[in-house]
Amino acid sequence: MLDTLMLSRIQFATNISFHILFPTITIALCWFLLFFKIRFDQTGDPIWMRAYRFWVKIFALTFALGVVSGITMSFQFGTNWPGFMETVGNIAGPLLGYEVLTAFFLEATFLGIMLFGIKRVPPKIHTLATAIVALGTTLSAFWILSLNSWMHTPTGYEMRDGVAFPVDWFAIIFNPSFPYRFFHMLIASAITASFLIAGISAYRLLRGDNKRAPKLTLKVALTAAMLLTPLQAFVGDLHGLNTLEHQPQKIAAMEGVWETEQGAPLLLFAIPDEETRSNHFEIGVPYMASLILTHDMNGEIKGLNEFVGKHPPVKPVFYSFRIMVGLGLFMLLTAWVARLTLYNRNELPPWMLKVLVALSFSGWVATLAGWYVTEIGRQPYLVTDILTVKQAATDIASSNVAISLALYSIVYIGLLYAYLHTIFVMARRAVEIEEISDNEMNKSTLNTLENNHV
Repeated sequence: MLDTLMLSRIQFATNISFHILFPTITIALCWFLLFFKIRFDQTGDPIWMRAYRFWVKIFALTFALGVVSGITMSFQFGTNWPGFMETVGNIAGPLLGYEVLTAFFLEATFLGIMLFGIKRVPPKIHTLATAIVALGTTLSAFWILSLNSWMHTPTGYEMRDGVAFPVDWFAIIFNPSFPYRFFHMLIASAITASFLIAGISAYRLLRGDNKRAPKLTLKVALTAAMLLTPLQAFVGDLHGLNTLEHQPQKIAAMEGVWETEQGAPLLLFAIPDEETRSNHFEIGVPYMASLILTHDMNGEIKGLNEFVGKHPPVKPVFYSFRIMVGLGLFMLLTAWVARLTLYNRNELPPWMLKVLVALSFSGWVATLAGWYVTEIGRQPYLVTDILTVKQAATDIASSNVAISLALYSIVYIGLLYAYLHTIFVMARRAVEIEEISDNEMNKSTLNTLENNHV
């Protein structure tokens, strides 16, 4: 039977993997909703409100699951990782508190206006509520990623009797890896939301929905994806340079470099072997890893053998990185081909629509792979050079952790199935709704007149 430490790690990985799926969508989806709402206010065209009404329901569903799964995450700090708060609670506690005070309250309060206030408050107030919720989702990401980044590159603290105390909050919040990790995550969320909108819109079109709304949202989503995917590659490069500076052992694991070398090849495929500390069946491009990571073909990359006992498990980091990059490149290619095809032909062929449907949740896979690289790449530390995972773990009976892990897994599988099923049911029902009702048209005319009068 697995020991308590391993079961706790598996349980935390299960919880974070499930939880991160939903903020990955909501962080950016609300900005899409704000765009739809502003376009409606500007043009009075009811098609923008139709798009808003459809996607705000998906946003609310996703937000609810994110909140529920986030609560269980905080429980585990006490039940499975008591050493974490005992050692760095003076820093982690306030940052988590700031997230609740500045972000969650904004989201929870103004979400009600977004959902139920369309007919009850003036259009400008409703648009403002949408903007505040969008700001709240971004603020939430700001504080969570600040804490997570601090755990990778801790600064602004001092140790007293084995406990970390803050001495410079600015240095803690804006630690060396935070800007790169924050923007990398925001863009990842935007790409995830773009492909979700494009995929569900394509699904509706394949189901025979010839209305303007899915065509419009498909065009908006593909435009966003086309612009954001190359930007993500650029930010990812900057993030890699930062990681090379502060966590060279993680880079070595990502690239499968065992001995320090100059002009390291970019391994397209290999099978890392930690027993022999070598790779099998290498397929690589000479000098490319050094060129990408140091911007010098003969740049030096430190090998894993310089970090014996202090580097992460190599295989999961190595393979997860290639899944993230490979899928990201495919998403970039798909976004550009689909958007240019849509520009030239004003419609997509069925096979391309099917590809977009298949990629509806591709952002989830790429984001999870990236998070595995990030979090597994920090091992054996929970907080770099301060606290190891083993030191933070609970000493309760392994059977207790096994029971909670099993229950979490069952509930999460059920919730995930229900979530995916509900989204596609909503899409199928949207196909049956008429283009624009007379009531909506009349209201849009009144709104336009009111806006012009104002």
